Amino acid sequence: MSSRRPVSLDGATRLEGDAGHYSTRLSDAWELWGPSGGYLAAIALRAAGLGAEIPRPASFYCHFLSVPAFEEVELTVELLKRGRRSESLAVRMTQREKPILHALVRTAAEAPGYEHQEPEAPEIALPDASAPVSRTKYPFWNNVTCRRPERNGPVEPKPAIVREWVRFEPTPCFDDLFVDAGRPLILLDTFGWPAAYQRYRGADYTAPNLDISVCFHQLSTASEWLLVDHECPVAGDGLLGVNGRVWDADGRMLATGIAQLCCIPRSAEAAA
Repeated sequence: MSSRRPVSLDGATRLEGDAGHYSTRLSDAWELWGPSGGYLAAIALRAAGLGAEIPRPASFYCHFLSVPAFEEVELTVELLKRGRRSESLAVRMTQREKPILHALVRTAAEAPGYEHQEPEAPEIALPDASAPVSRTKYPFWNNVTCRRPERNGPVEPKPAIVREWVRFEPTPCFDDLFVDAGRPLILLDTFGWPAAYQRYRGADYTAPNLDISVCFHQLSTASEWLLVDHECPVAGDGLLGVNGRVWDADGRMLATGIAQLCCIPRSAEAAA
């Protein structure tokens, strides 16, 4: 197991600059097949927050364009539309002028409206009654504590579903809504492949994300544990379609997300 200490999401996404032009040095503590895509997305979301007047993220969508080195990246934030209820912002991340990701971020102000939540959180064991999950290959996993409330049965192939409680370390939640929304964003980016892996253990492919799209339905800056509830219902043509939900400890649905993953032969990954 790595002896590296966890690095807070707040510190790892902190930006320098102003007026829509920012920079930061990527932390190798968030390595997962290179810099974690969810980590990069969380940086872009925080950059959008610096350019937003409405302090509440509503949705995030991005294309991952290339894998950066653990060095400085530059971000530009462009205001596309500003209204009284919502804003639209575009974020571009580059490294030495090479495109890393392009993102679109929506904000939305709180206002009166309809309120309901039809889906219910899965009826599973709470974090204290769940089994620890140990993943040691990449430093990323030092920044989260994971507990799995249920184990897959003997059925083969196992269903492409994963449900885990996750707590970010060493700081589990944040007052800044754009930083705290990075928590479900990272989980929905990260757990698509673990869901698929339940079915394809020992397979000949890995599958990084091509994109990620997340809607932030509710915010919960006081819930230290988040439940990621992810599945891979379809695979074909070298793609994995994944979707998931993130719940807080009180059963509130915080975010939903979808992504396309691209199958890469392990032999090609090793040669890269």
